Amino acid sequence: QVQLVESGGGLVQAGGSLRLSCAASGRTFSSYAMGWFRQAPGKERERVAAISRSGGTTYYGDSVKGRFTISRDNAKNTVYLQMNSLKPEDTAVYYCAADYHGLGIYGYWGQGTQVTVSS
Repeated sequence: QVQLVESGGGLVQAGGSLRLSCAASGRTFSSYAMGWFRQAPGKERERVAAISRSGGTTYYGDSVKGRFTISRDNAKNTVYLQMNSLKPEDTAVYYCAADYHGLGIYGYWGQGTQVTVSS
């Protein structure tokens, strides 16, 4: 089992940047593929980025491609989401999640961190 705690959310103006962090504790962090998801009010949860156990493979949703970067530091048990050129439509609660089997099934979730982008 792994516990996840997100941080780094906040209020930023359009065009600005934020870096989200997700600290993991419990079972070996490097055993998990990791993902970042977001959910805005009235909208379905969306996977915005994912990264393999080693960090060698990444995925980005079309809406964030070229603007967001996911990375991980297995020595620090942390996954990051660097968000640049933020837009008001990026406003959402952002969650990190862990996928033990690497099959895109995320069994562990953090509590979420709010990101608000003002126009």
